[in-house]
Amino acid sequence: MSRAMQCQSCLPWAQLARSLAGSRGTRSVSMCAAAMPGPAGRCFLRKILRTSSISLPRGCVQYQGNSQESSAQPGSSRHGQSQLRNVAFSGAIKKHQKSLSAWFSHQPNEERQFGPSFSLDAVHVDPVIRESSLEEILKPSPDLTIQNQLQQPCRKVISLQNLFDVDACGRQVKNVVLYGTVGTGKSTLIKKMVVDWCHGRLPRFELVIPFSCEDLSHSHAHVSLRRLITKKYQHLRDVVPVLEASNLKVLFILNGLERLNLDFRLAGTELCCDPNEPVPPSAIVVNLLRKYLLPEASIIVTTRPSAVRRIPGKYVGRYAEICGFSDTNLQKLYFQMRLSQPGCSGEQSQDRSSAEQENLVEMLSRNLERHNQITAACFLPSYCWLVCTTLHFLYFTRTVPPSQTLTGIYTSFLRLNFSGEVVDSTDPTHISMMKYVAKTVGKLAYEGVMSRKICFSEEDLRQCFEVEMKTESELNLLEVFRSDVFRFFLSPCVQPGKEHTFVFTIPAMQEYLAALYVVLGEKKTLVQRVGKELSEVIGKVSEDVAVVVNIISKVLPLRFLPVLFNLLKIFPRYFSRVSGKDKDAIAHTMAQELFKEEDYYNDDVLDQINSSILGVEGPMRHPDEAPDDEVFELFPIFMGGILSRRNRAILEQLGCSIKNLAAFEIAKAMKKTVIRKGRRGLPPSELMDYLFFLHEFQNERFTAEAVRSLRAVNLSSVKMTPLKCSVLASVMSTTCHEVEELNLTSCNLDSGSLRTLFPVLLRCKALHLQLNSLGSDACKEIRDLLLHDKCVVSSLRLANNPVGEQGAQYLAEALAKNRSLTQLSLLHTGLGDPGAEAIAQHLAENQHLQELNLGYNSLTDTAALRVVEVAKRHETLDKVHLYFNDISEDGKRALDSLRMDRDGVRALVFLTAGTDVSDYWSHILSVVQRNLPFWDRDRVRQHLALLLQDLESSRSQTANPWRKAKFLRVESEVKKMLGKLQDGSL
Repeated sequence: MSRAMQCQSCLPWAQLARSLAGSRGTRSVSMCAAAMPGPAGRCFLRKILRTSSISLPRGCVQYQGNSQESSAQPGSSRHGQSQLRNVAFSGAIKKHQKSLSAWFSHQPNEERQFGPSFSLDAVHVDPVIRESSLEEILKPSPDLTIQNQLQQPCRKVISLQNLFDVDACGRQVKNVVLYGTVGTGKSTLIKKMVVDWCHGRLPRFELVIPFSCEDLSHSHAHVSLRRLITKKYQHLRDVVPVLEASNLKVLFILNGLERLNLDFRLAGTELCCDPNEPVPPSAIVVNLLRKYLLPEASIIVTTRPSAVRRIPGKYVGRYAEICGFSDTNLQKLYFQMRLSQPGCSGEQSQDRSSAEQENLVEMLSRNLERHNQITAACFLPSYCWLVCTTLHFLYFTRTVPPSQTLTGIYTSFLRLNFSGEVVDSTDPTHISMMKYVAKTVGKLAYEGVMSRKICFSEEDLRQCFEVEMKTESELNLLEVFRSDVFRFFLSPCVQPGKEHTFVFTIPAMQEYLAALYVVLGEKKTLVQRVGKELSEVIGKVSEDVAVVVNIISKVLPLRFLPVLFNLLKIFPRYFSRVSGKDKDAIAHTMAQELFKEEDYYNDDVLDQINSSILGVEGPMRHPDEAPDDEVFELFPIFMGGILSRRNRAILEQLGCSIKNLAAFEIAKAMKKTVIRKGRRGLPPSELMDYLFFLHEFQNERFTAEAVRSLRAVNLSSVKMTPLKCSVLASVMSTTCHEVEELNLTSCNLDSGSLRTLFPVLLRCKALHLQLNSLGSDACKEIRDLLLHDKCVVSSLRLANNPVGEQGAQYLAEALAKNRSLTQLSLLHTGLGDPGAEAIAQHLAENQHLQELNLGYNSLTDTAALRVVEVAKRHETLDKVHLYFNDISEDGKRALDSLRMDRDGVRALVFLTAGTDVSDYWSHILSVVQRNLPFWDRDRVRQHLALLLQDLESSRSQTANPWRKAKFLRVESEVKKMLGKLQDGSL
């Protein structure tokens, strides 16, 4: 029996129970390691290990001789040389630590691109590490059943610092195999170990030498261990020659063992104990693990589960499995530390940003406590990174550079996890992991989207993964995928009644993979597949056959052969034309899914993503209540995003090639479908989705053509977050045409939003900004807008905003010099008499305004008459709205005496005009009815009672029956409105 198996069999159950009980409350939280969990470190770690060859000057003291020579010297000389050697070693190792720390402290591009850049000392939460055994690893691979996919309880948790402690039998552990599925945090844990050692927090080892197995797999030349180390770390050249004799406590780190094909048979890999002997890199690894080479050195190996058995158990002292964040408290802690970092909220004020960060953490924590699907997803630290990155994109994005798209986040996330990864390094096809995922999991995702399904049975999985398996190689690839990657994409459903089904770990990942499946052209019929293969075969042999046929035709009178062959060559050309129809089909699918009428009145996709992460506040749905239909509005947006040049370049690195010609043909076909359908009037949320699609597509010419067809943009009631404002500004900036109307009513705008949208607002003729809580700061932005020499705004509606006196002062300054504005509505903006006075003071300098609405602003007779007096002298102003103000009977009579033909202005105050009904009575009542949800109902009731009293008084003063009938009609409308107010139906 192997040593590892013996140790496991000796392990008492009581000790396991105590270990498990104690581990829950003692999880270590480190403030000195990678900010990004497992996936964020893998590809960058490989880059570090490949490129960390740094030349440093040779130390001034150099060790000479070996241990035998030293032992032959007198005691004083031996002691002196030992001191010199220790000084040399110490200097070289300090340089080594400094270099490693610098390299491993760098963050991947994705970390800097999609959020604030955190140093390695900023945030880190250790994932759960469970001590495993060879028996568990050698169990047959589980079937795709829910019982085998559920998380197993951690029976014995072990910390990173204790991996090399003695085993249960008291033997010193020298070789440790640390394994885990994709996304559990293997690479980040290695980065943490290296950085800890560099900062003196891992005193067990005096020297740490990390290697990337991916780098070693690309080296085919023979090399000695000494040369291999000095090639990567030149500053260790004084230490390497005496590694074996110096008794240094050395740790070798071998990251990503699944990339190496190791052969532990003596016939396959010969024994080697000399660090100076050149052998293949795989032989160095084998002999290190055999303890035949540097037997006192400690080794830690990281690998995926499928490759663990490549190392015979007798060479392994301890198996440890990384279980991710299997405790919800670890997930909460990670989000708390990550989202609370300074600088996370960008350029916002400190108080506001801190409050928003705390609110995000609180909402996310509550959603985790509900044990929703996100709790199962965040079992993987990599998905915790994706959640934080997505939240940063949704909440703290003030400007949107072309590189920042939602599709880009998901594409980069996959690169962090699968860059350079193949399914099985022992398989001769060397198919990339991402290509395999796109063909298999992508098919499942696409079929789910088409059938509006998110839960998949085991039969659905077999149909997508096993039906087309024909060879032993394909079955082996499937076995590796199930072992290493399956749980990265699919996890058991947590909804009651659906426990025996699987869902995509992150819902949006289903739509991304479905989009990738379609864009890569994997969705083909049998005829298309056969035709493509036949066309390729004919195309390959056509040139050789042409030469042979030409020779034969000159010797033999077989003139029909060239004709026959030319007919045969037509097939590839004909098939290429037919296959071009695939691009039309992709564009048609994109347009059809983007403009589905059944999705018209859903929330926009950005709000949907936000709800999927933070949950929906309110009472939980009853289990017996019928669920809503599934929505897949991200699917066409991801299709467009994947076609962008940057995402295609990243996918090319992952083995998923999308040619430029294919992208061009799809974009050309989209002009016939997407742009044509986009010209139709879309509901606000659907229009926001369309604009977001154009942003994700990142095709400026296509976007410009699509935007030019949008003469009116209605986004009313869409919550315009900073991200959405940036998207709107980015998309609209592709052209410079004038927009007839931009409706941003009730969109939660603020001064920052107006600042972001400033270039767009300049080009809008009619601008609706009602119901947005725009105060004086926002009015300052509007003043700058109206004073801009390129401003074309002719109609500005600011009703139901807290403009106030200071805001009125800013607007008055803008009125004085603006040349484009003809209509200004300040209905119910809290101006008061001082605000109206400021407007009146600057109104005389304006020469273009035609209509001014100051209704419902608590104006008294003095302010109202002052405005009207100025309006009488104005060249173009002919209508002033003053209804629902505190105007007395005397003021009413003075305003009623105004005549359009004499005074040049009409004041709309009441529903009457002397002894007749006002021509604008229906307009006034419609304004009241439209704004009633936002006005004080008691005050509206009082005003309506005054209007009714005025109507009855005016009716009694006229003897004209026609006028009396008109009064009675208007009175009935007012009474009807008052009645609805009384019973609450209005």
